[in-house]
Amino acid sequence: MDNIKSVLMVDFQSEPSQLKSLMACAVNRVINSGWYVLGNEVVQFERLWADRCGVMHGVGVANGMDAIEIILHSLGIGPGDEVITTPMTAFATVLAILRSGATPVLADIEQATGHISLASVQRCLTKKTRAIVYVHLYGRIGPMDIWAQFCQQNKVFLIEDCAQAHLATLNGKVAGSYGVAGAYSFYPTKNLGALGDGGMIVTDDHAIDKLSRQLRNYGQSIRYHHPYIGMNSRLDEMQAAILIEREKWLDEFTERRREIANQYMHSFVNKKIRLLSPPSERSAHVYHLFVILSDERDRLSSYLKNRNIQSLIHYPVPIHLQESCKEIRRDPVGLKNSEDYANSCLSLPCHPQMDGGDVSSVIDAINEFQ
Repeated sequence: MDNIKSVLMVDFQSEPSQLKSLMACAVNRVINSGWYVLGNEVVQFERLWADRCGVMHGVGVANGMDAIEIILHSLGIGPGDEVITTPMTAFATVLAILRSGATPVLADIEQATGHISLASVQRCLTKKTRAIVYVHLYGRIGPMDIWAQFCQQNKVFLIEDCAQAHLATLNGKVAGSYGVAGAYSFYPTKNLGALGDGGMIVTDDHAIDKLSRQLRNYGQSIRYHHPYIGMNSRLDEMQAAILIEREKWLDEFTERRREIANQYMHSFVNKKIRLLSPPSERSAHVYHLFVILSDERDRLSSYLKNRNIQSLIHYPVPIHLQESCKEIRRDPVGLKNSEDYANSCLSLPCHPQMDGGDVSSVIDAINEFQ
């Protein structure tokens, strides 16, 4: 088995040589400019990404977690306020709420998608609720018209965690354009990733744009004047330049992810696995991750490893079961769906560098699992 090609969850080394050359040129462009922080590359990428998301403003920050925290601060959300989100997410989502000083409240999920449940959120609402952070899990944009209407009716802000959903689109609108603001991550493994950390706030709200730009830079309005207590969270020039080049490949790479996902959905026939429900529109899912469910998840993962196929679990420990969050507020009837889901979900390789042989290897392995 040692000579058999491994199918990896991510394979940066197999990326096109042309893309690598363009990134190297981008790095040299920054070096030769002599301007390394909050310069022209950041300005260009902010404009580029805002345009692609269909919003007026993009604010480059250090990472996706900071993007959520800065949005909360920009809305005046902090101590004494509650923010509802999901336990089935990266820890950064909840950590951003905690760092803002607000109290996170966890609602349960829908088993069919892994996304937050509207019925559970309704049970979590109190007079202290100021916002809902909706996570577009795995790259699938949720039914945002429904959520936008719900938030408007209940007078709470809708904030979108788009860390996995780069340009996922539903009804012609892009992830991050439905709520008051959206938070993107450009961590290397994301569909659009830098060669390090990076993030962005996207919004149509002029006040959020203006305040976010100050908060990311020590709370500074003009040089040496600090009307706010801010933070150091700036997207640097080098990563912005790299992202400008990588964005040119995003549509092609996303299409390949969708092709692989489509093959999986139409080729898996093993009754020991369950598929998540398909998106209502092809454009609504960008397949940052392709996730299946299995009651024998751990044995399946070991079996795939023996077949030289990587797999991962997103996420094995729901937020409320983390050691640091066991006292966190939650749906009064519990989070059973999240706990069951965490015990059965498994992420399979689904990235643009996979060739036909890689995809066939995954399909054959899944179908032959007994």
